[in-house]
Amino acid sequence: MIFQHFNLLNSKTVFNNVAMPLVLQGTNKSKIKEKVDELLKFVGLEDKGKQYPNELSGGQKQRVAIARALVTDPKILLCDEATSALDPATTDSILKLLKRVNEQFGVTILLITHEMSVIQKICNKVAVMENGKVIEIGPVLDVFSHPQTLTAKNFVSTVITTDISPNLRKLIPENQNATDIKLYIDGEQVTQSIINDLITKYHVQINVLFASMSDIQGIPVGYLTLRLNGEQKAIQNSFQYLNELNIEFEEVEA
Repeated sequence: MIFQHFNLLNSKTVFNNVAMPLVLQGTNKSKIKEKVDELLKFVGLEDKGKQYPNELSGGQKQRVAIARALVTDPKILLCDEATSALDPATTDSILKLLKRVNEQFGVTILLITHEMSVIQKICNKVAVMENGKVIEIGPVLDVFSHPQTLTAKNFVSTVITTDISPNLRKLIPENQNATDIKLYIDGEQVTQSIINDLITKYHVQINVLFASMSDIQGIPVGYLTLRLNGEQKAIQNSFQYLNELNIEFEEVEA
């Protein structure tokens, strides 16, 4: 387990902190040294073995804690707010390290966090909890792009803007003759000339009311709100075109 505030023994050196689980298991000294040296090198602290925790930065302390958690070759690693006590740059470095742990050692990592940016960067699946109950669960891409509950929507909105802000919406004039739609695109869809095709092929006038791009687990995702002006038949043909491209969209109040 990896804790928010490291939980290191200040009276022990970095080496002895990492070695402690093996010492308690009665592992022989040569095996302990081999394993601890290996993990200190893995976390980038091979030159800090003789130092004490109070001589380290916060990020270095968390690296020691990660090495200690890995020393018994666990199958599952529980991280309890492991980055919330760190600055943004250090958080990124720790997340990259955790990703390496998963990829190199095949360890399943269970992250408990309120920081949705952490989930966005390294997690494959996410479960949203409220009042001690799981209220939404699924792949990160699905939950982030289509949150089903208000709590999940509020969490996702802290890292991804998917819609027009209320203040901006007030500045957009109403148009009863226009059709507003919200589109969600991901992967290769972001490279397609969707707007240009709607204009040139279906003779629809388009105003881009809102556009946002993000990255979820290396997959580009985009959110668009478009205002379409044209004959009703042209609008319907445009909708058919979007369906043929498997682009998710919905009409919203103009």
